[in-house]
Amino acid sequence: MPEASSSPQILISEVGPRDGLQSVSAIMPLEARKAWVAAEAAAGVREIEVGSFVPAKVIPQMAGTAELVAYAREIPDLTVAALVPNLRGAQDAIEAGAHKISIPFSVSETHSLKNVRRTHDQMIEQVRAIAELVAQQPEEQRPHFEAGLSTAFGCTLEGPVSDDLVVRSAERLIEAGCAEVGLSDTTGYANPAQVRRLIRKVRAAVGDDKLTGVHLHNTRGVGLANALAALDEGITTLDSSLGGLGGCPFAPGASGNIVTEDLVFMLEAMGYDTGIDIPALMKVRDVVRDALPDEPLYGFIPDAGLPLGFAHA
Repeated sequence: MPEASSSPQILISEVGPRDGLQSVSAIMPLEARKAWVAAEAAAGVREIEVGSFVPAKVIPQMAGTAELVAYAREIPDLTVAALVPNLRGAQDAIEAGAHKISIPFSVSETHSLKNVRRTHDQMIEQVRAIAELVAQQPEEQRPHFEAGLSTAFGCTLEGPVSDDLVVRSAERLIEAGCAEVGLSDTTGYANPAQVRRLIRKVRAAVGDDKLTGVHLHNTRGVGLANALAALDEGITTLDSSLGGLGGCPFAPGASGNIVTEDLVFMLEAMGYDTGIDIPALMKVRDVVRDALPDEPLYGFIPDAGLPLGFAHA
């Protein structure tokens, strides 16, 4: 692994308000979601996926996302991201003012049908339509459009997913108009060797600048090891969730996002600069705990505390 001091600043993209909340049964009030976003931004988190533009009848936890995007846009220096499952969602996200929109493309077609009820070809049609919509926006209002390659490391419904299919999917998405793609370990199946291999193969096919981020889960305890493998390959954006909330409601057993607090500690301890204040970040847990008192929050750093004499990068 390269020396941290010679590496670029690492962007932690907080996905708890979307990926975390959509996976729990309780519904966090919109005002509490606003407080969560504001508190994380104040702690130094520079990008937050605040929600997804899906019908509230499908995922009631995401009701009010447009209002949350509008609120978050007023926070200085914060990139406001949102997930969109289709063209309609993209239209709503652009109208709300999201800086970044991401569409999930399940490499496992079985998962795609379960998750968004579309085949691969139908999803590519949606991507083309969204890319055209984005291109029609004034340049200063044009959101960054990316696709997440869900189930890239394996699927709880299909089992193993071939590297070749992941690469072909990435190529199709870039050709259809995405600015970049990301690799997503939706099911928590990935291991460090696989992470390195897939990053190299996808980058060789679409270019290094078209794959800068990964979304990893800690379902089987190797989330941070996978994050290190991704860093070793030059990845500069890592998704994580405060308290480890979340997973995928349409992939059985896919629990366990990487804990933001633990990820930030590991990176800062190694000398990487995340720009995040860890004590302030840990206080955000109080906001989430007060709104979701019955939901367990995970993390080793919140339990053990910072080492004596610990200094930020």
